[in-house]
Amino acid sequence: MNDQVFSDLDLTSLLSLSYNSTINELHEKLSELGFDDIRPAHGFMFKCIIPNGATGIEISEYLGITKQAVSKMVDFLEKSGYVMRQTHPTDKRGKIIVLTERGWLVVKAKEKILTEIEGRWSAKIGSERMQVLKGDLLKIIFKENEGEYSSFSRPIW
Repeated sequence: MNDQVFSDLDLTSLLSLSYNSTINELHEKLSELGFDDIRPAHGFMFKCIIPNGATGIEISEYLGITKQAVSKMVDFLEKSGYVMRQTHPTDKRGKIIVLTERGWLVVKAKEKILTEIEGRWSAKIGSERMQVLKGDLLKIIFKENEGEYSSFSRPIW
């Protein structure tokens, strides 16, 4: 695509393309670091688990998928060494899913990679413009969520 085609795109398309570009690069770099079994869907689950774990029901509600789908995803991540099931601290019959050391390693790698990507983007448009862009997006998000910070307070995968 050339600049003219991009300039004709609406805001939603531009935000989507920038998000996809970031996620694709993130997963390429995670793969290079030995986390080649992590997929974007896993990142959304990690968002719900961080920092203190979550139940299968909480993850199901957060992701809008069935408990069975969550269970399959947890099974995969557990076999891969990213999460583990523990006895729930207040409900001894229940389980809570928490990150393992490997899970925290991939989270830290993700944070470093996203910081590098943002730094590169900031170098392209200037740090002041990047701060304005981030500030403006935060204002929009905050207004659209009627001032409810909780609906977007978890870190982006």
